[in-house]
Amino acid sequence: MKKKGKTTRSEVSKFVRGLVRRNPGEPEFHQAVQEVVESVMPVVLDNKKYQDAQILERMTEPDRIIIFRVTWEDDEGNFRANRAWRVQFNNSIGPYKGGMRFHPSVTLSVLKFLGFEQVYKNSLTGLPMGGGKGGSNFNPKGKSDHEVMRFCQSLMIELHRHIGEDTDVPAGDIGVGRREISYMFGQYKRLANRFTGTLTGKGLSFGGSLIRTEATGYGAVYFMQNMLGVKGDSVNGKTAVVSGSGNVALYCIQKLIQEGAKVVTASDSRGFIHDPKGITAEKFAWLKELKEVKRGRIYEYAEKFPEAKFYEGKTPWGIACDLAFPCATQNELHGDDAKKLISNGVKAVAEGANMPSTLDGTRLFLENKILFAPGKAANAGGVAVSGLEQSQNALRIAWSREEVDGRLRDIMKGVHDRSRQYGDDGKGFINYVQGSNIAGFVKVADAMLAYGAV
Repeated sequence: MKKKGKTTRSEVSKFVRGLVRRNPGEPEFHQAVQEVVESVMPVVLDNKKYQDAQILERMTEPDRIIIFRVTWEDDEGNFRANRAWRVQFNNSIGPYKGGMRFHPSVTLSVLKFLGFEQVYKNSLTGLPMGGGKGGSNFNPKGKSDHEVMRFCQSLMIELHRHIGEDTDVPAGDIGVGRREISYMFGQYKRLANRFTGTLTGKGLSFGGSLIRTEATGYGAVYFMQNMLGVKGDSVNGKTAVVSGSGNVALYCIQKLIQEGAKVVTASDSRGFIHDPKGITAEKFAWLKELKEVKRGRIYEYAEKFPEAKFYEGKTPWGIACDLAFPCATQNELHGDDAKKLISNGVKAVAEGANMPSTLDGTRLFLENKILFAPGKAANAGGVAVSGLEQSQNALRIAWSREEVDGRLRDIMKGVHDRSRQYGDDGKGFINYVQGSNIAGFVKVADAMLAYGAV
């Protein structure tokens, strides 16, 4: 047994060294691949067919990467230029599917990590979707609606050549909400002269789906409910710490409140607020308007509700809680943060964002037998409802809110059950990191084998 474990570690190190050599200067991508490879390497070593077909090597190499310039005009008449990418990672089980991110921090490394994660996440949903990701270093903050419109229209002039409802279906992500999707879809429709479900996250008046905005945050809570349900427990009555105050965090908070939990934090890039009395439904309505309508800052919550305190430049992981939901961005929860949460008695963690925990943070949770749901499983709700939007578009129908929410609950239960199947150690602990990685890998790997050496 020791020899096998040593061999696995050696093969993981060898594989990661090769990956880093082939992809220099891409730390986020290296991190995402290492986390997956640590889980799936034993499966690869036990299956000669995967080794012979170089499945793992092929799954860590994108099918293609499109890089292009986006030139646009600002309101002062100045021409501006940004860089954009679309990483089409793997379409073995369906068209490429994944969001577009507009943020100054967007790099090829970030998009490759996100696209790689998307392959596994989409596989876990059980829907026929491959994995991809795209975006630009354009920053929509501070830009007028007309500037954002001109940028989106210029971007789509090139992007439209590479996407389609059976080829690649982009969606929203950080910096890309309904406004940006609307501008991009309108331009796609003009260029392609077709009205199809080529982008998801559209407005309800032109093919969007109910629950899409809420789906990622809701899905994280549904996954948490399933994890706790295995132990005969639930979120009801639990104290929850949530990071972020964007789309994912807001609707994670809303669903937690509806399910009877007490949410005591929210954050943004300036810091976090701690409300020891809890964010009530009334407070949440005010917070939602602050962030979605007024585009305000989280410290304003503490000014409105004096029982809350704002902590500038801090993260919320030192606040005592039963449940933690990192919902802001990648690598926001470090090893020291994990130690604080564990010492304060956290029972379970569900990642609402993509890879918000560092490798050392993840390992500490698992070593201490904390229920831990990685992003590729816990935040699959967003892409799940994007898949449902594709289905509604193809059928030319619109499902009710109740039907979409019911399907989302069922999909998240399926994601949980698949992850549990491969992550149960038979001794009372479920390693959802290992389980989700292996479940996602096996489905895609078997499809690739079926196609032959291509």
